[in-house]
Amino acid sequence: MDGKRIEGNEVYALAMCVSILLFAPIVVSQPIPADKSQVEAWFNSIIKPVKERGTTLDPELVQAETEPRIIKVMQGGGGEFDTITKAIESVPSGNAKRVIISIGPGSYKEKIRIERNKPFITLLGDPKNMPNLTFDGTAKQYGTVDSATLITESNYFVGANLNIVNSAPRPDGKMVGAQAVALRVSGDRSAFYNCKIIGFQDTLCDDRGNHFFKDCHIRGTVDFIFGSGTSLYLNTEIFVVGDPEGDPEMAIITAHARESSSEDTVLVQEAATSYFLSCLSSKPRALVKKQTRKQKTER
Repeated sequence: MDGKRIEGNEVYALAMCVSILLFAPIVVSQPIPADKSQVEAWFNSIIKPVKERGTTLDPELVQAETEPRIIKVMQGGGGEFDTITKAIESVPSGNAKRVIISIGPGSYKEKIRIERNKPFITLLGDPKNMPNLTFDGTAKQYGTVDSATLITESNYFVGANLNIVNSAPRPDGKMVGAQAVALRVSGDRSAFYNCKIIGFQDTLCDDRGNHFFKDCHIRGTVDFIFGSGTSLYLNTEIFVVGDPEGDPEMAIITAHARESSSEDTVLVQEAATSYFLSCLSSKPRALVKKQTRKQKTER
């Protein structure tokens, strides 16, 4: 498999694997355009192939991308494995090469964990027939952060064209431990492209590290993006599932885990307008602060 030619959507994934890993310094020098219609062209102009950006990337990353391995997962045969978990288990500890796990269509009811000692893994679905990664774990069973359908603890993880769902019932305010995470990201320099992350309360645990979300959809009810991560959400839809019995004019999106106002906050980017979502853990209501690129974050 190591020498296999990479084609189709696998080329897209490989290009995306390294696109965001040093994204922060690039953004500083080339601000996101004020005109939303120009954002995609701007993004494509600064994301270059590995050969063109080699001197600006981490040496271990450049080396990892030289000989990517592809593992195919297909339900009902046709791939090396029929579950995502088995494919991940086949990646050796201390992995130093990009491993692209190409996932066929269908619904995969698995509780998936990529441990810290397995960096450079990509989970790739077909954008025309995205696989469903689904599980119904809850805080009562596993604890909140370990209830996630997909947990990524390793660095340089990439997810593309995936539906990541926690199918546990919507909390009704009476059930104990009903929080149910769809995705927890705990590794550094991780990126997600064209992913739908769906749950109710605590959908996305943006746990720690630097992360990038592009063209994604994140859905939940209350406090559904939380954690201590430093992340950029570009052209990403944050969808609030309303409470028919609640206040129709109030939506609490995030409960960021900052203990101090001096800590970094979460950045949500939409064209030229930045929305910084911040909340001290002792205050459950998140504050949404709208500002232009030139303004400093108000904490």
